[in-house]
Amino acid sequence: MKGLKIVVLAKQVPDTRNVGKDAMKADGTVNRAALPAIFNPEDLNALEQALRLKDTIEGTTVHVLTMGPGRAAEIIREAMYRGADGGYLLSDRAFAGSDTLATSYALSCALRNLEYDLIICGRQAIDGDTAQVGPQVAEKLALPQVTYAEEIQGCDGKIVTIKRRLERGIEVVTCPMPCVVTVNGSAAACRPRNARFVMKYKNAKGTQEAQDANEDYFALVNERPYLKLTEWSVNDIQSNPEDLGLSGSPTKVKNIESVVFQAKEAKVLTGTDAELDAMMKELITNHTIG
Repeated sequence: MKGLKIVVLAKQVPDTRNVGKDAMKADGTVNRAALPAIFNPEDLNALEQALRLKDTIEGTTVHVLTMGPGRAAEIIREAMYRGADGGYLLSDRAFAGSDTLATSYALSCALRNLEYDLIICGRQAIDGDTAQVGPQVAEKLALPQVTYAEEIQGCDGKIVTIKRRLERGIEVVTCPMPCVVTVNGSAAACRPRNARFVMKYKNAKGTQEAQDANEDYFALVNERPYLKLTEWSVNDIQSNPEDLGLSGSPTKVKNIESVVFQAKEAKVLTGTDAELDAMMKELITNHTIG
């Protein structure tokens, strides 16, 4: 069996655990500069599934495809520190403000530039929680898809076997390749950074990051071409400009806020049967339980 070509769709997301008053711009888009940026958690689960296939099938390669500003190249480096072979950054002002529809369109256009046997991504991103991008990419590329994957159990080069974690249990399915697989957060956690890979790839940069680099960096890239991360603009993919960015995004966010639950009142019970019975009736009546 020949090695697989796997593309992992990953996203650099704002850490929604630290949403403040400046987290949203006037146009309804997220002010990413005001929030710490992290590797989307479920995309890390997806990366681990890809790396496990690489471990077991000789000749398999894993590349990350991400869309975002120049700093999103950090996602590719993080993946390479864990065992990925490289990646592609889709970055252009034309992509700014994309909702799931415009994002999946841009990613599908970029994927047409690549060869792949499997496309793997996290179930959803924590900045939107829609779980739409993976399935939309599959639809735009006319590929079969398997969602809610918890483990990729096997692959013979033509068929992939996947365990799905559903609301009421699990199921094992098979799917022809190429296909799109979305991975749950209940899947195995991603392996930690490998110190050898960190040393090898720590100087890898995208085109925008390299603009501030010195001559020593360019001399190093000439010696080690793998340190130059591939970066694509809108001119590098065949696309309809009207379907990108804000113009291609029918979803508009009106407001975002950090909600903190606070206790408004409290009751002290002595523990008698009558008090407990009254409390249960009250909770059932106001639909807190039941």
